Amino acid sequence: MDELQKIVEFCKEIDKEKFIGRQTYLTGGERKENDAEHAWHSALMAILLSKYSNNQNIDILKTVTMILIHDIVEIDAGDTYAYDDTAKQTQREREEKAADRIFGILPPNMCEEYRSLWEEFERNDTPEANFAHIMDNFQPMMLNAHTNGKAWKEHQVVLSKILARNKDTHKGSEILWEFGYENFIKPNIADGNIIDDTHTKS
Repeated sequence: MDELQKIVEFCKEIDKEKFIGRQTYLTGGERKENDAEHAWHSALMAILLSKYSNNQNIDILKTVTMILIHDIVEIDAGDTYAYDDTAKQTQREREEKAADRIFGILPPNMCEEYRSLWEEFERNDTPEANFAHIMDNFQPMMLNAHTNGKAWKEHQVVLSKILARNKDTHKGSEILWEFGYENFIKPNIADGNIIDDTHTKS
């Protein structure tokens, strides 16, 4: 019962993820999504798009689990906007401290298992982590494009930062990265929603 109690406590704690706001607008363009919505959407997309992974033998349950837990630390650490250079300087420290506390609610064996999965996502050095990362990037890219670059325009995002953020995205899926660039990024460059500071109109 002690183990069960700890798992239930963890389940209650992660409900707080629903209160963590992100910068990406929902398709209606009226409000921004929260972390839980992002995680659910990205996880379902991973299942639907897994056949486009570079590695055809990825463990999709492991991948989906990574997607569902990777932002749990933001309950304590807060959401760090992808293009906020100042906040990113302290992101790792804030998130490690949060991981210690939140995963520490679980029984020791489960704490080790899920904390390890979180670290694997952060390292991005396995096929599953690679594909989880492309989903984490592809989902907001899709929504940003669908809302006519609303968040990109609000934050005056430049192309070089988008490319830097996505420098390893192709490791998860060359097909999805190419699709995202051609269908989400390039039209928004053409429309002026993304500032092209690279001087390479590709």
